[in-house]
Amino acid sequence: MDYLTIIQILDSSVRLATPLLLTCLAGLFSERAGVVDIGLEGKLLAAAFLSSAAAAVTGSIWIGLLAGIAGSLAFSMIHGLASITFKGDQLISGVALNFLAAGLTVVVGQSWFQLGGRTPSLNGAERFSPWTLPFSEALAKIPVIGPAYDELISGHTALTYLALLSVPLSWWVLYRSRFGLRLRAVGENPSAVDTAGISVVRLRYAALVIAGVLCGLAGTYLASLAAGFVKDMSAGRGYIALAALIFAKWRPWYALWATLLFGLLEAIGNRYQSIALGDIVIPVQFMQALPYILTVIILAGFVGKAIPPRASGQSYVKER
Repeated sequence: MDYLTIIQILDSSVRLATPLLLTCLAGLFSERAGVVDIGLEGKLLAAAFLSSAAAAVTGSIWIGLLAGIAGSLAFSMIHGLASITFKGDQLISGVALNFLAAGLTVVVGQSWFQLGGRTPSLNGAERFSPWTLPFSEALAKIPVIGPAYDELISGHTALTYLALLSVPLSWWVLYRSRFGLRLRAVGENPSAVDTAGISVVRLRYAALVIAGVLCGLAGTYLASLAAGFVKDMSAGRGYIALAALIFAKWRPWYALWATLLFGLLEAIGNRYQSIALGDIVIPVQFMQALPYILTVIILAGFVGKAIPPRASGQSYVKER
């Protein structure tokens, strides 16, 4: 494997990790506030469908982005209404949202476009274009550094750079701001936060709003990358993001490396359809299943003990 091939695999890893990173950060904010968000998969699907449909109808990916964020926020608020306001089971609410999104996107898509649940293909201004960073062409001819800058760092869309920027921003919000301190406190000891005169409900809804925006960005990225929406196009990325969140132990920087690892495995599986090790040939199905195999390994607890926020998944009932 030569240097250029390694750079191309890493470049593909970043592209594939972008929606996972945004979704993982979405889950991080909601779970840090004590709300388990199994519905990340449903938010991804809703955002991908609405962004693709709006972009196809209006011809603008920016309007599509707003529609995707709006759809994801709507699902977040439904989850908040069920699990925070009415104190329902957070797991059941999230799973219900996933089923709702999987069916609703296909039914509405078929009614809207008559394409079997798909949306029309996106072209031109209906998709995000890659950004060529300054001096990319000039540095491309320099050995080692040039290909890394031109292929790996430059040439991504705005949402990829936004996702990478979201990592330090999330760290600062959670660990250096008053809002982040209160948010983490709600996930650990909501009664203490309530005693201090701070609204637990308001903070948890704020976390779900942030999660909705991040999932909206992730779903829009998926639709733009695939040039349209197809049935179940999220392909379990919401669940993989949850596994990455556990792997990252609910920390932003660890989330970056965890999602890049998943992206790397998917990139290797896409590039090498089969690998021969002597007389043994590893089939393409195994290569494509690598991210899901890692998900099972993580959820089975083989990566070490991960301790979630103490109040995660627990509805808060205000003491009188």
